[in-house]
Amino acid sequence: MFKSLLFVPGDSERKIEKAAGSGADILIYDLEDSVVPERKAEARQITRSALKNADRSLCKYYVRVNSLDTELIKEDLAAVVPARPDGIVLPKCNSADDIKSLDALISSHETEEAIGRTKIIAIVTETPQGVLALTNPGWVQPRLAGMMWGAEDLSAEIGATVNYDNGDYTEPFRLARNLCLIAARAAGVVPIDTVFADFRDEEGLTSLCQKARRDGFEAKAAIHPAQVNPINEAFQATPEEIEWAKKVITLLRESGSGVASLDGKMLDMPHLRIAQKILAKAEGSGKS
Repeated sequence: MFKSLLFVPGDSERKIEKAAGSGADILIYDLEDSVVPERKAEARQITRSALKNADRSLCKYYVRVNSLDTELIKEDLAAVVPARPDGIVLPKCNSADDIKSLDALISSHETEEAIGRTKIIAIVTETPQGVLALTNPGWVQPRLAGMMWGAEDLSAEIGATVNYDNGDYTEPFRLARNLCLIAARAAGVVPIDTVFADFRDEEGLTSLCQKARRDGFEAKAAIHPAQVNPINEAFQATPEEIEWAKKVITLLRESGSGVASLDGKMLDMPHLRIAQKILAKAEGSGKS
């Protein structure tokens, strides 16, 4: 289980070193948007070295490669996959078929002991095609670990001048967000909320985290180490939630009928599943 994912420019040894102490569950070394074309080759080598020297007890390590519609992705994968990242982040994922294409490319570079172990997180709403594809079948795939929605590239694609206003996303981006959540749940993978660009606005970040968690997202991406702790705190179960979950499980198991009541409210099997998920998350973070 993971709650926080921190993007780190793959061409900056200083930022990679700093990110190691951020507390993020996943570090994503970025070879795409944060690296200018003339530094791509150097970024691959820095990222490869960082993976080889990474402390695997701290967190998981992913690499965001360039998109499938470029030749850069082949060079990215050839450089980093032999260094055994835990996963690859695919930007501008336009369909479930893109996951299959990336799977094949990864397989050609995996070391023998790592065959099939490299996971994929897909950023699925950076193009209009990607948003529409979320309603199609085929997303259940063995390497896929998570689906993240993105707002910035989609803004440019659809011609939106604003994607965030008055403390929330505007309607086109709420649609993309919600489709990502539903598609991820249908695929049985982790739904991941997009980055919040204003890393100095902790209040705004916390508000978005709370809304995302309320709606069913399990994690959120970050672009600055300062965002990691607020994300981790927002996505962990509270003592009140843990207490409620334990009561629900006890009452429903003791009822013998699959129905019970708590504080004047009816409980049934959906509540049991919610309670079990809360406790599973709490146990994973050591909070139970």
